[in-house]
Amino acid sequence: MRGRRPPQGDPVVDRALSLLASFDATHRSLSLGELSRRSGIPTSSTLRLASRLVEWGALERGTDGRFTVGLRLWEVASLAPRGQGLKQVALPFMGDLEEVTRQHVLLAVRDGDDALLVERLSAHQAMNVLYRVGGRLPLHSTGVGLVLLAFAESGFQEEMLAQPLMHQPENVAVSPAALRRTLAEIRREGLATLRRRAPEPLVSVAAPIFGADDKVAAALSVVVPQENAEPRLLGPAVRTAARSISRGLGACRSIGLGGPPPAS
Repeated sequence: MRGRRPPQGDPVVDRALSLLASFDATHRSLSLGELSRRSGIPTSSTLRLASRLVEWGALERGTDGRFTVGLRLWEVASLAPRGQGLKQVALPFMGDLEEVTRQHVLLAVRDGDDALLVERLSAHQAMNVLYRVGGRLPLHSTGVGLVLLAFAESGFQEEMLAQPLMHQPENVAVSPAALRRTLAEIRREGLATLRRRAPEPLVSVAAPIFGADDKVAAALSVVVPQENAEPRLLGPAVRTAARSISRGLGACRSIGLGGPPPAS
């Protein structure tokens, strides 16, 4: 591969991004060979690009020669306004919910076809969940995801409804008609309640957070064990916290309820 020019349309920056994209929740540490295979970049080029990324701080290399994501990348990512400004406003209210429920409180934003978890507060005795900060959640089968989908543009909703969706992690097919009714109810009530049986029975109650443009900027939820769940009590608490965060973000609209469906 020495001296070979990169393929057309594959500049250095794209290949560097491919290296970074090789890492995920189950591949946090990669050898040079693994990094080359997962990115599809020849080993010599991988070493050259990875070494440059290590110099800048986007990657770190241990004494064993394996690569991990570097703190400099986290430092830059923490400046993202959709996450950082939102978190600063939301954290005190999330703390109140965590204190009351003694379980999990999630804060997520929509990123493409997924919900991206930007913060999670969890009590010591909280149940086990699959969610992690920075992780992606399906829009159609999580509490925060359903809220973000319900208030998304109608065209995007129709694209999602046209796909063959599966509830995760149960791996059960989603009925488009049932999902459509669920989204309409969430917009009407300003609240989503999701019950899941696997891997542990749980209930998630979520509400929308509005930004200064009076559009939904994020979703807030609590996740509690099914045996301790009282959605009629949790709902008002989550909605009140979401309303307070919305005011902190500069929202002007009345957010007692979800409001009308998105315009078609």
